[in-house]
Amino acid sequence: MKAQEIMTKNPTLCIASTKLDEVARMMVESDCGEIPVVRSKEKAELLGVITDRDICCRAVATGKSPAQTSVSDIMSSPAVTVSPDTDIVECYRLFEEREIKRLPVVDQRGHCVGIISLSDVAEKAPEHYARELLRHSAGLSASRPAAH
Repeated sequence: MKAQEIMTKNPTLCIASTKLDEVARMMVESDCGEIPVVRSKEKAELLGVITDRDICCRAVATGKSPAQTSVSDIMSSPAVTVSPDTDIVECYRLFEEREIKRLPVVDQRGHCVGIISLSDVAEKAPEHYARELLRHSAGLSASRPAAH
């Protein structure tokens, strides 16, 4: 199964100059925790991503005003991405390895065409993929030291 089969198509996008308070409202309206940052609305070339965690930890917790701070000041860039043809087992490997919950899906031009989340894989993938992902996850956790 490929990313394009379960990704959210046409995700909400923002540009680097968007203020954090506006992005937070976009997240609420779209019921999402990450918004891809693109060059422009017409050219969806991916520049990075902004997450709800970025807003909390890199802005609010450090005293930056969400109404005064632009996405470009705190976004994660470059973003970890996949192509529409990436197998979901590879997506899951990236989720685990990078300790992230979402991956922008980009085409050959680098334009954001979707986003795939860990919950998309859990909810939409056939059961045999879930077993494979659990097997893969068990192998990764066995190689990591226990968290205290």
